[in-house]
Amino acid sequence: MKLDVIVIDDTSVNLFLTSHLISKFDGCVPKSFTNPQDGLAWCAEHVPDLIIIDYMMPEMDGIEFIRRFRAFPGREDIPVLMVTANDQVETRHRALEAGANDFLSKPIDKVELVARTRNMLSLRRSQRNLIDNATCLALEVEKATAEIRARERETIIRLSKAADYRDPETGSHILRVSHFSKLIAANMGLSEQDQQMLFNATPMHDVGKVGIPDHILLKPGRLDAAEFEIMKQHAILGFNILDGSQSVILQAAAQIALSHHEKYDGSGYPQGLVGDAIPIFARICAVADVFDALTSERPYKKAWDDVRAVALLREGSGHHFDPACVDAFLLNWDEVVAIRTRFKEE
Repeated sequence: MKLDVIVIDDTSVNLFLTSHLISKFDGCVPKSFTNPQDGLAWCAEHVPDLIIIDYMMPEMDGIEFIRRFRAFPGREDIPVLMVTANDQVETRHRALEAGANDFLSKPIDKVELVARTRNMLSLRRSQRNLIDNATCLALEVEKATAEIRARERETIIRLSKAADYRDPETGSHILRVSHFSKLIAANMGLSEQDQQMLFNATPMHDVGKVGIPDHILLKPGRLDAAEFEIMKQHAILGFNILDGSQSVILQAAAQIALSHHEKYDGSGYPQGLVGDAIPIFARICAVADVFDALTSERPYKKAWDDVRAVALLREGSGHHFDPACVDAFLLNWDEVVAIRTRFKEE
């Protein structure tokens, strides 16, 4: 393990002798500075493993150096040895308050320097090992978590495709809606975590259609009032299928399934929610879902052209749709086209 030891002393002879002794420690690389400002600048860009600093220096004394050094992020636990005279008790107290860990007495005794330096470096090696072990553990946890999420997403996609077998919409539809939703979320400034959560959860938005009878779900013409009431039940059915899961993705999917047919003005179903009372993920999914449904050909309808579909989104902004979601969707039209091209109808 390579260890950087910073030695700061305005007396060149002391600097040379201390650095020479430090160089004899296995793996230690001494870096010497006669000017504490230069040493502080180095420490701002790099993380040292030990600092040996004299107290009495021009421009900046050792205590001020330690105070500024400790203010740098990640430098709170780096061991610091200060060189002072034996009779400077008050100075040592102030140095301890500033963050010094131990002291060397003037004139520096070789045996004392070696012993105290060895102790400080042993402490630092232990710190480095703990940090390295924690980093490795965090990477392993992240890897395992990523694998779990990948399997979880695969399960969601497969469940969604099971619903697709009964629905005239295609697997490409759920992929486009997922990517459209993530695009909207990104343009609205949602966090990366929320964007990914939305991306993973939206494929399940219509899973409740598995409970809708074929003569209604597959009807080529317009549904009558009674049939439409039955069709609307798919939102509640989807929620009931997904609700109660320990998975945060399925919890989000349950809210999307329940609320993606709510309308911003309160005229939607099943709860008649208004405005921000509709979960944000559902508001986003509504825009993505409706646009893709309009611009996709189905056995019972022709695909709308983009101009007509965009006009409907703008017309429904503030009524059917959250205006912020519509604006976010239309903000990056080239990406909308790219997503649709990448996930063409099967």
